[in-house]
Amino acid sequence: MAQPLDDVAFRNLATVRAGFDAWSAGTGSPYDSLADHARWEIVGNSVASRVYVDKEDFLTNVIRPFNARMSQRLVPTIRDIFADRDTVIVLFDAAGVARDGIPYRNTYAWFLTLEGDQIVRASAFFDAIAFNDLWQRVPV
Repeated sequence: MAQPLDDVAFRNLATVRAGFDAWSAGTGSPYDSLADHARWEIVGNSVASRVYVDKEDFLTNVIRPFNARMSQRLVPTIRDIFADRDTVIVLFDAAGVARDGIPYRNTYAWFLTLEGDQIVRASAFFDAIAFNDLWQRVPV
């Protein structure tokens, strides 16, 4: 039988879910909860795979250029979300339309570590082929 979430896990789950709800509604994003010193790693072999040393590094080099390639914003749909103490894991699909009119779809798994109500560390996994295609096909 599943154990109930402890207070920390419950609070962290609520923080991340609120960020995804805002992202879905177009009123915010999970990145609003990133601490300024948050370390974000994109794992794998995509053109964006590396460790980003803080929030601004990640937003400047990934999120803003990604959004600039889109004509219709990326909208997430959570498949599953799990919390254990300071860690929240989110498996989700996201879809939007690039500026060249071609749909972009990908599936992501994020492993997030929170302190207080802020994300301080993240490891992100996704289909690098789909991401690289968008990144190389649509200039900023």
